[in-house]
Formats: sequence, C-alpha cells, structure tokens
Amino acid sequence: MKVLVTGGAGFIGSHIVDRLILEGHEVVVVDNLSTGKVRNIHQSAKFYKCDILHSKLERIIKNERPEVINHHAAQMDVRRSVEDPLFDAQVNILGLIHLMQFAVKYGTRHVVFASSGGAVYGEQNQIPAVENQSTAPVSPYGISKLSGEKYLFYYKQNCGLDYTSLRYANVYGPRQDPYGEAGVVAIFTQKMLRNEQAILNGNGMQTRDYVYVDDVVEANMMAMHAKPVQTDTFNVGTGIETSVNQLYKLLQGLTECSLKEIHGPEKRGEQMRSCLDYSKIHKSLDWEPRIAIKTGLERTVNHFKTLLKK
Repeated sequence: MKVLVTGGAGFIGSHIVDRLILEGHEVVVVDNLSTGKVRNIHQSAKFYKCDILHSKLERIIKNERPEVINHHAAQMDVRRSVEDPLFDAQVNILGLIHLMQFAVKYGTRHVVFASSGGAVYGEQNQIPAVENQSTAPVSPYGISKLSGEKYLFYYKQNCGLDYTSLRYANVYGPRQDPYGEAGVVAIFTQKMLRNEQAILNGNGMQTRDYVYVDDVVEANMMAMHAKPVQTDTFNVGTGIETSVNQLYKLLQGLTECSLKEIHGPEKRGEQMRSCLDYSKIHKSLDWEPRIAIKTGLERTVNHFKTLLKK
C-alpha cells in the first residue's frame, strides 16, 4: 500500500511513517519543515519539502497516486490560533481542502485525519467526552479541526472519498517539540532535566487526557487497515484525567528535579477539563490504550536524557 503522510517529519507523523515502513508499505512524506525535522524522517521514506498550500502539492499527488493519505500537517498550537486565527484557518481549513481536491482528482481512496478531541468539544458537558455529544470549541484551533471533519464528510457524500477522523487527546512521547507552546510534557521534561524553572499556567488544576504516541500510532494503523474502511469519527484517549499539577509532580520525580512549582497567569483559549471516552474505537477497531502514563513518562524522560547527552 502506498501512503502519503503529511506532516511526516513531525512528532506524531514521523512515528506513523516508521511503523508503516516497518510493515512494508511504500511511504511518501510531505512536510514544509516549519516544525518538523529532517532527522525524524525514516531513510526509506520518499520526502518532499512542500507546504500543503503550495501549488507543487498537485504535482506530488499526481505523480505518487497514494492509495491512502494520512493527514497530520497542521497548525497545532492552541495559543497561536487565538493570537492569529487567520493563519490557523489558512493551514488547517484551506490546507485540508487543497489536499482533498487533489486526493479526489488522483484516486486516493481513504484519508485518515488527525483531529483534536482535546479541542473540538470545548468545555465538556460530559466527562469523559463521547463522540456524539455537542461540540463547542473555545479556540480557533478547535474550530478549524471541527471544520476539517465537516469537510471530510462533504467529500465522502459528494465524491465518495472514505475518511476516518481520529480525535486525539493530549499526545506525548519522544520527538515532541519542547520549544513551542504546545506539548506540556516535552516542555516540562526538558526544563526539569536542565534544572530550569517550568511555569504552570493558572492554578494547575486544568486536567487533560494524556495518551502515549505509540498508542496513537496503533490507532492510525487500525484505521488504515480496517476492512471495510470505517468512515467515522473516533476518540483516541485513555479516559483518565490528569491535572497539570499532578503531571508536574510525576515528572519531578522521574527527572529528580528539586525546583518548586511556580504558577503564571492563565492562558486565553485554554479549557479547564478534557478527557475522552474511547469505547467507540474499542468496539469498532478493537483499539485501547496500552501504555500507562507513568510508563509513557518514563520512556519520554529517557528519550530527552539521551538527547541532552549528545
């Protein structure tokens, strides 16, 4: 199977590329390297440096004719979306439409879309959230991801293009960027290992559902290999809430950092609670999270320790 992975040099996308190649698939990576890194790209993948909004994208899809597109290229920073909603919409909405036009034109049969369970529901009226509850995103990022889901439904109804939307909880693990605003596990881990002060936003009582990247990769594999294709939307999370204060203490123990926690101001567009019910994907695709948070954090800390030694 030939799979095109947009954002394949990034955190989650590169892990998906590795797994696809391990399984013997032909993989094409499209990434503009704005946040992704060349070192993350598997040497057996065919790489195009290209923005999903660039006209060159059509030539790539025309030449490669992927059977499946795994779409992870995105503006993924909630706070940046609040500061610059126009940029967020250009990448996450117009970029997806641009990609889908060529997917339809050149015979792609299935699209797997990285959506956001952490953002599309907004302040949840049910914990953990289920897929059919109301969606009221409180950030432009959440709005753009929900819009992406709606456009995929349109392309299915009008063009016959199958899709699977995966609403991720807060994904963490090796290769996550510790320098951006997103990715609190990576940010805290690197600062603690360097004995630098990490700042907790607000009172630290905000809760998130942290899911390890290997479990997310497994969900993508099951979506891509499902027979018949499951044209649907699924939560990918653990169903367990962890507060930022709890996360800080867990990482403090794993990194042996003695610095006390310091709290800063709350951030606009940041919701208080987020947690996802994964019953639907378990029933439909037999997926469930297998990596407990302490194990996942240990692996993540060990990865960053190795990087710091280089």
